[in-house]
This record gives sequence, C-alpha cells and structure tokens, in this order.
Amino acid sequence: MEYRELGRTGVKVSSICLGTMTWGQQNTEAEGHEQMDYAIAQGINFFDTSEMYAVPPKPETQGSTEKIVGSWFKARRNRDKVILATKVAGRSPMTWLRDDGAGTEQSKAQIHEAVNKSLKRLQTDYIDLYQLHWPDRPINLFGGLGYKHIEGASHPIGEILEALQEVVKSGKVRFIGLSNETPWGTMTFLHHAKTKGLPRVQSIQNAYNLVNRTFELGGSEIAHRDGVGLLAYSPLAQ
Repeated sequence: MEYRELGRTGVKVSSICLGTMTWGQQNTEAEGHEQMDYAIAQGINFFDTSEMYAVPPKPETQGSTEKIVGSWFKARRNRDKVILATKVAGRSPMTWLRDDGAGTEQSKAQIHEAVNKSLKRLQTDYIDLYQLHWPDRPINLFGGLGYKHIEGASHPIGEILEALQEVVKSGKVRFIGLSNETPWGTMTFLHHAKTKGLPRVQSIQNAYNLVNRTFELGGSEIAHRDGVGLLAYSPLAQ
C-alpha cells in the first residue's frame, strides 16, 4: 500500500481511503464490519464517513454509518489503527439532524452539536479529519458543472473557521478539511487561517473522474502550492 501525507499534517494516510456512505441502508452492519476488516488487512488506514450518512439521506437511517464504524471500533479495539474522517452538513432543508428541528447550517452552535453527536456515534473521543460536507453558501454541489451566482443566507467563512478552531482546541478534532468546495472557497479559507491565526484546511474532498475534471482547473494548483490534498470521490462518476 502506498501512503501519502495528509495535507501538511505530517500524518501518513493510505492512498486508498475507504468510503462508507452506504452502510446502514444499502449495506448491513455485518457487511460494514467485513469491509473494514478487509481494508485494514490490505494496509488501508484511512476511513471516511459523515453525520448525514447513510445515503440517500433520510431520517430513518441518518447517523447509521457512523454507528457502524463506532460498533466496529468497540468490537476490534483498534481506534488507533485508523485515521478517521467525518463531516458536518452544510446548509440544507434536512430538519432531522438537529435537536431543535432546524435545517442544517454551519453555525457555531450546529458545528458543536454535530461534533458531539458524531463522537458519540463513532464511540471515540476524537476525530482525525473533520470536513465541511458542502459550503454554507449556495453554489453548485456534488460535482455540478458551471457557475451561476445564487443569493442566499450563509455564515461568513471566518466565523465558520472560528467555530472549528474551538473544536480543535477542545481536542475533539485534530485537523479540518473541505468538501464540494470551489477554488475561491478554498483560498478564502486559507486566507482567513493565515491572517487570523485560525486552523488551516488540510484537504478537499471533491468529485474527480474522467467525465468531471473541474478540479484540475483551479484546485490542482492549490493542492500543489498550498498543500491542500485532494480526496477524490466518485472516481467512476457515480
């Protein structure tokens, strides 16, 4: 297995990351455990999940994937063998993730609530890589092509980073990353981190495949010059 540095963290992760988003809906707990056992046996040390999973998202299965990862940690007692990544939802009308029944957004309160719930489901006291699943501002999402300006509510990127700084300082999160983000968004996060002494994003999880190579247009230069590593998802274009 080949290993690469995660951003500029000094942490080595396997070049293949185990995605988990179907566990609890399209795959059973036993099948999820079997996949994790096999991954570890092949030298994979990097697992990715999300508070929103399983997919397609619905109230009945939300959080099930993290619970399956958590039950595997408890049974195998090997949390230290895995670099664990999970995500907090961006702004959406999904009302079943938060205790107050509000739609998701990346406010300080919701980020803290999401971290604490993920830790409980995962049966761990820390998350290695905590990612913003999609931007709080309205943009094309999940591999959508082109740009169209859309007005809508959003929390400023600086404020989102300040909330993430709090969960990092608490010891609940080691590093932070982005997902479904644009070059403009990535550079704005890096700018706030550098000028305000806030946590630096170490990775970006975006769609990248033969029919969607938009990451190459701006993201690849950022990855090389600023060390924000790509976690490529949908390599087979879904």
